Amino acid sequence: MDGERDLILGTAGHIDHGKTALVRALTGVDTDRLPAEKQRGITIDLGFAALDLGDYRLALVDVPGHERFIRNMLAGASGLDLALLVIAADDSVMPQTREHLEILRLLGLRAGVVALTKCDLADPGWLALVEEEARALVAGTFLADAPIVRTSSTTGQGIDELRSALRSVCGGLPRPRDVGLFRMAIDRSFTLPGHGTVATGTVASGTASVGDELTWHPSGRAVRVRGLHRHERAAERVGRGSRAAINLAGVHHTEVERGQELSAAGYLEASRALTVELRAVETAPRALRHRGRYRLHIGTAEITATLSLIEGDEVRPGGLRLAQLFLAEPTTSEYGRPFVLREESPPATLGGGRVLQPSARRIRRRDASALERLRRLALDDPRERLAAALTFEGIGVPDDVRLVRLTGLSRDELAEAGAALEAAGRVVGLSVGKRGARLLAEVVDDLEDRVLRALKRLHEARPRLSAIPRVHLAAELPDLDREGLVPALLDRLAARQAIVVDGRTIAVAGREPKLSQGERRLKGELAAAIRGGGFSPPDASELAKLAATRAAVVPELLEILRGEQQVVPIGGGLDLDFEAEAELRRKVVERLRDGTSMTMSELRDLLGTTRKFAVPIGEYLDRAGVTVRSGDTRSLGPSALEAEIETRPT
Repeated sequence: MDGERDLILGTAGHIDHGKTALVRALTGVDTDRLPAEKQRGITIDLGFAALDLGDYRLALVDVPGHERFIRNMLAGASGLDLALLVIAADDSVMPQTREHLEILRLLGLRAGVVALTKCDLADPGWLALVEEEARALVAGTFLADAPIVRTSSTTGQGIDELRSALRSVCGGLPRPRDVGLFRMAIDRSFTLPGHGTVATGTVASGTASVGDELTWHPSGRAVRVRGLHRHERAAERVGRGSRAAINLAGVHHTEVERGQELSAAGYLEASRALTVELRAVETAPRALRHRGRYRLHIGTAEITATLSLIEGDEVRPGGLRLAQLFLAEPTTSEYGRPFVLREESPPATLGGGRVLQPSARRIRRRDASALERLRRLALDDPRERLAAALTFEGIGVPDDVRLVRLTGLSRDELAEAGAALEAAGRVVGLSVGKRGARLLAEVVDDLEDRVLRALKRLHEARPRLSAIPRVHLAAELPDLDREGLVPALLDRLAARQAIVVDGRTIAVAGREPKLSQGERRLKGELAAAIRGGGFSPPDASELAKLAATRAAVVPELLEILRGEQQVVPIGGGLDLDFEAEAELRRKVVERLRDGTSMTMSELRDLLGTTRKFAVPIGEYLDRAGVTVRSGDTRSLGPSALEAEIETRPT
């Protein structure tokens, strides 16, 4: 339903055109709260009020009109749903009227109302001329068809009509996009006695509730929501479109500043480099230059940025380019976040646009491949956007929360786009750890080829091994191992019979170790003899007797069995079968789990062996950290305790 929608309305217009007086007439709230504002009679910083229009609750942001306070105006204009462009009837269109309108266009606003103020000070003929100038000003902009309402805050003229016009515009607004993850740019902070630090801002997406843990950026610290106010009333929850005051536990108010953000855990990430789609203002007095230094306004933050154009050396007024911004300090953003670029000397708004990559790597100038991928990333088609984002991620395996930030798609939209790409064969779904992940098909093909090449190298380095231990392959591919991709890739290769896999080893299909038929037979006999010995396996001399005339190759064959993880060396010339070694650990841990200790004779009896074997086995357990020796007894060691904690039910 369209009822009870929360939306953000922002004022815009030249200084002394009556924005604050109009807000007071609409809401009964004087948004000039600073002593300096009262003294000078001008708005310096942001002011806030609530406007109830029945089905719509508007959080109203009143911005300063003086050009010296454009940075404050930009902080307030972040996250607006609609605008109230104010033009004084006795002054008509002025420089800041034009600049504010251009800023609203750059920030992507789509709707609003034009209010002519101070109409009690102008005669009807002059009012008609001002209305014509206003209509000419907004022609070709998002306000081209907006209602123009004549008002007077002094007499009350047009105030009801203005409320009606705002309600009508709200009714025509589509539901604002909400990716479902909490984000709020901070525009003010203060402290309340007995409560502590409070941060205020406009909730751009998602919800937050009392008791939630949020991330405070750019520090990345986790903070807890101690209390909430929505439109100046206590609340248990705040959502998209709300003006929120968040009481933060464990944070001093002097640490919280305008430009910082609060977000759901894992959603945002501070970065010093952004890739953007940049448009120069048509009326800009100068072109935007490659390597030029500008003031970036994004969210409520203002940061010095160096512009790097990926193609061309400048963006002329009205031009559109793909570019990167390298920032003097880290900031947070997400796909689609609007921004504005200004030059301070002489002051001017030169351009703006939207973020395509909120955490970017440097892209080489005139890189045709990167340009093509960025153009796909800029498309409205969710499938193309997701595919392009995955291309830039390479072998990274982003979770859904990261992909929301990289694409601007909700998790439901990601699932739908991912399924469509999988069905088309452009994306491959993989099981990585305990979660699903998607990689581009061409990336997966390249990774499978890397795995096969690494296996072949390992086979060449160990020609007598029939299979390679998994741990050796993981060590050969550390980047894939870090991302948890190796098991998933092995499963795919095994499914198409390119490799042979068992629990511990891998081999390229058809791989034959370079052993003679007699050596392969003897290798099997040695493994069987060790397996049959259990916890009393034959030692090296006994195995040599078993080999008879082939005794000289026994040490090499034992090394092969160890490399294949069929047997485990425990010292003293003894090897245990792999399964027997696992059973040894299980028995010992089970025996010592209650915190008791055991002697060597008790270990011997537990394993059903003799002292000859119990002594090297006990020493092996000590080295492996399964047990710790103290005098003549052993208790449970650190590695066994860690394993207990990891496997204990939660």
